[in-house]
Amino acid sequence: MDQDFFERPPFKNASERLRQQIDFILEMDKLKRVLRRSMLLDQSRNENDAEHSWHLAILAMILSEYASPEVDINRVVRMLLIHDIVEIDAGDTFVYDESAVADTKAERENAAANRIFSLLPEDLKEELISLWREFEARSTPDAKFAAGLDRLQPLLLNYFSDGGTWSKHHVPAGKVRAKQRVIAEASQPLWNFVESLISDAVERKILNE
Repeated sequence: MDQDFFERPPFKNASERLRQQIDFILEMDKLKRVLRRSMLLDQSRNENDAEHSWHLAILAMILSEYASPEVDINRVVRMLLIHDIVEIDAGDTFVYDESAVADTKAERENAAANRIFSLLPEDLKEELISLWREFEARSTPDAKFAAGLDRLQPLLLNYFSDGGTWSKHHVPAGKVRAKQRVIAEASQPLWNFVESLISDAVERKILNE
């Protein structure tokens, strides 16, 4: 945000902390402009990152009963609401683009995390960047469940839009199964459901083996 903005009367008397918080909040508006590969169910357009993050928070609330008992669903929701913030700078990396994922994704997203979370007051920066890193590492039950939902949501969009991204990019069933294995770490019931969806997609020929 242009710093001249903060010279306006409402902000001159605001604390530095509040100014930083508002700056971060306004920065988040850019997430609405980051387009993903997944399309809306009506196939009218691609979804954006803000819509994706909101949808994931809904998934977390509705599907929380399928998480293991040690999962804190409130932390999962927080992770899901911030997990793609880095894509404001780094852009959306297509999960099936193996070279982009392997070669540059981590470097681009770490640089983005350092810039964007640094807009916040130091305590909030450390809290949120730690939560983001936990999600990326998938080293805790909370992060594993969050990551599983992050894979489930686009799968649902692809399945219920007659192939969606799978068809457009000729993604084979084997690759879909491999990427969706993250869900098995998150929830066995959800993984069983996903396996049946993939098998049905192959049978209906909206996904090729």
